[in-house]
Amino acid sequence: MARTSSKSNEEIENVEIDSKPEQVSSKQKRIVPKEIDPNEYVTVRNGFQGKLVYVSKRTGETFVWDSFGAEQEMELRELKNAKNSSKKFFVNNWFMFDDSWIIDYLGVKQFYKNALSIDNFDDIFDKKPSELKDIISKLSAGQKRSVAYRAKELIAEKRIDSISVINALEEALGIELIEK
Repeated sequence: MARTSSKSNEEIENVEIDSKPEQVSSKQKRIVPKEIDPNEYVTVRNGFQGKLVYVSKRTGETFVWDSFGAEQEMELRELKNAKNSSKKFFVNNWFMFDDSWIIDYLGVKQFYKNALSIDNFDDIFDKKPSELKDIISKLSAGQKRSVAYRAKELIAEKRIDSISVINALEEALGIELIEK
C-alpha cells in the first residue's frame, strides 16, 4: 500500500537539500540522553516575581528562591520528577534555565518557546506599544503575571511613564495598572 505525504507542495518546495554531511560544532553538539547523567546538578532560576517554593514529592526536599532571578542547584532527576508531578512550574515559566539543552532534555520546549529570559526581562518595556501587545499575547499565564507585577513596580518608580505603553500593557494583560 502506498503512503501519502502530509506535506503540502509549498513545504516541499521550500526544503533545501544539502549534500554535505552534517557537521555539528562543539557548541551545538546534539544531546543524546545516554550522555547525560540524571544526577547532574543544573542551575534553576526563579521566573516568578517573588518568593518561589518547590517541595520535592520524591524526597521531600524544599527548594526556595527568594526573588525573581534567584538561583538554586537541582538534579536533573528532580527536574524530571517535577515535570511529572508539578508541571505548572514549567507551564508558567517559574523554573527558568540559562542553558537551552536542559529544556530539550526535559521535553518542555513547548512551554519556553515564547518565554522572556530573566536577564533581558525588562527589555520588553522598551518596545513599541504594538510590539508589546504581540509579545505579551504569546507569553504563558505565569509570565504575563510577572510582566504585570514588574510593570507596576516600574510605573511606581516612574521608569515607565508613557501613557501609550501603559495603555498597551493594560490592554494586553487585561488588568488596570494605574487608577483612572
